[in-house]
Amino acid sequence: MAGKKRTRSKYDKNKYGMLHFAIEFVAGAVIFLLIVSLILGVAKVDGESMYPTLKNNQPVAYLRVGKTYDRGDIIAIKMPSGDSYVKRVIGVEGDTIELVDGAVVLNGSQLKEDYAQGETLPENARVEYPVTVQAGEVFVLGDNRAVSVDSRDFGCVIFSNVKGKLLNKK
Repeated sequence: MAGKKRTRSKYDKNKYGMLHFAIEFVAGAVIFLLIVSLILGVAKVDGESMYPTLKNNQPVAYLRVGKTYDRGDIIAIKMPSGDSYVKRVIGVEGDTIELVDGAVVLNGSQLKEDYAQGETLPENARVEYPVTVQAGEVFVLGDNRAVSVDSRDFGCVIFSNVKGKLLNKK
């Protein structure tokens, strides 16, 4: 029997073909999940601070890449204290924010905020106004001003605390 070449049966070919497909499928799934986890994140709105734009316990997806934020963007934040927030960007680098008579004054002009509910009152004395946003920071507020914990409480947010910008939300 020396020199006789073993031929694979049709069953062996199917078995190895399916094994090859399974390996490729699992490798592709792992690569896909790795890419998605590096690019996208998921957060949950906790509380009523973004109502009516976002509801309590609403899941939201955010884009992890890019560190440019525009006024009006909604972002997910993870503070050094461990608290997580979803808030709207009101001020970007170079902007000066004041709170006057329950309204936001941005760079000397009252901000028109169709999305906001309630008056924007300074919540505590930890933040002094006017606030000028520095490079690498954003000033954020919740849309439901009466119940929101935001930059009025903790000041400007540094970019390293921003997890990402919500998808399809302005």
